[in-house]
Amino acid sequence: MKILNILLLIFPVLLFSQDDLFSEIDTDVADEFETAAFKGLKIVNFESTKMISNKELYFVVSHRFGSVKTGFKDFFGLDQAVTRLNFIYGVSDGINIGVSRSSFLKTYETSIKLRLLRQKNGGSPFTIVSFNTLLINSALEKENLPGLEFDHRLGYTVQLLISRKVNKNFSLELIPTYFHDNLVQLDEQENSQYSLGLGGRHKLSKRWSLNADYGYHLNRAENSPFKNPFSIGFDLETGGHVFQLHFTNAQPMNTNGFLGQAIGDWGEGDFFFGFNVSRVF
Repeated sequence: MKILNILLLIFPVLLFSQDDLFSEIDTDVADEFETAAFKGLKIVNFESTKMISNKELYFVVSHRFGSVKTGFKDFFGLDQAVTRLNFIYGVSDGINIGVSRSSFLKTYETSIKLRLLRQKNGGSPFTIVSFNTLLINSALEKENLPGLEFDHRLGYTVQLLISRKVNKNFSLELIPTYFHDNLVQLDEQENSQYSLGLGGRHKLSKRWSLNADYGYHLNRAENSPFKNPFSIGFDLETGGHVFQLHFTNAQPMNTNGFLGQAIGDWGEGDFFFGFNVSRVF
């Protein structure tokens, strides 16, 4: 918690100049900042370095069906769906705040996304963004956990999103991540956990792109049943909005969930179909 507080206090000081990101096109703008490394706020599961503009409000509906492995029994996951509702507001072009509620573990989340550096010709070769969250697991019940306290419900995430638009069609992102759950499912699992994410976008046409991301968990307990999350999907740009379709082995959509509790196994055909759709106000 102390680490998170320190980072949240320091990062705003590091913010650089901010521009209207809704005017993005896939070429350089006059000030030579590189734009549109990613068109969606997420690659698939991981956050991208895209920011929303000053005083804009996004409402994002994210949906994950159950595992397709169940077949017609649950209609390929339709009966076991998870939904997340997320509001994101642009305090400025370089500061975004969000609040969400997910049906997975009845999770409430607040987030802050801060741009630290922007890729620029003759300047920084990367765009660097900080993403930090606080989660509350409201599904825990004292009847099942007699010693349950409010602190046990909390989780935290601190990420650096480091992206580079390699050329007009291809972008990469590296995501070192620290996440902490005050209550974990396995005694052998450390509360503080670390992962390294990698994601990318390849533009297929004017409106379509192929996206993928993967998270390598660095200190998962040896007896853990959970898997590293791997996801692949497509972005479709429609009238200035991005509609995302994807397949993933992680049904949770919060960072602590998809990094720490992915249960699907691609090798066994155990994965989930999902989508993100947004509305701008």
